[in-house]
Amino acid sequence: MPNPFDDPAQAGRYEDWYATRGRRADRLEKRLLAGLLAGFHHVQTVLEVGCGTGHFTRWLAEQGFRPVGVDASPAMLAVASPRSDLSYVRGDALALPFGEESFDVVALLTTLEFVPEPQRALREAVRVARKGLLLGVLNRNSLLALRRRKSADPVWRSARFFSPRELARLAQESAGERFERLGWRTTLGPVRGLEWLWRPWGGFIGMAVALRPG
Repeated sequence: MPNPFDDPAQAGRYEDWYATRGRRADRLEKRLLAGLLAGFHHVQTVLEVGCGTGHFTRWLAEQGFRPVGVDASPAMLAVASPRSDLSYVRGDALALPFGEESFDVVALLTTLEFVPEPQRALREAVRVARKGLLLGVLNRNSLLALRRRKSADPVWRSARFFSPRELARLAQESAGERFERLGWRTTLGPVRGLEWLWRPWGGFIGMAVALRPG
């Protein structure tokens, strides 16, 4: 099956979604991610794996970090590069073109759903991270995931969704002896304004995984 992210039209729609129908999701996801990032101390550099059009990479820069984005799709990177002077690299999440512990934090935000070997991608992230991982995925146990599975959008046809328990298990196994602790929350509950009621079932899972030095 062709990769939908290689379609230049799809790359353009990705940015348009955040500016229109996805504005609420964008606001809530960033609020959750900012809170999780605050749990890491003295973070300066962040690698975003599967950065796409650089939407979250630019946000990370706005938060005061020095981010680098990596993505396998030339179409996505062609949209990302003109939007800022940040560093973007073409690369595979399963074989990152960076040395061990090159970045303080490695972020995979709506990326694991689309890689063929999620655990291998997490092991690569652990390899290049010094302090920890920041993960953001769609929650398999949510109404949002149900709607995405029924969507005609080609992006979601091959996507894999995760429950909080499954994501935590994958993260801990991938970190191995470097695993220290993790914490997670969800957002995008089905009722606006009551996000705090939907911890296990919110549409978006954010997870911070702290790592011991290698």
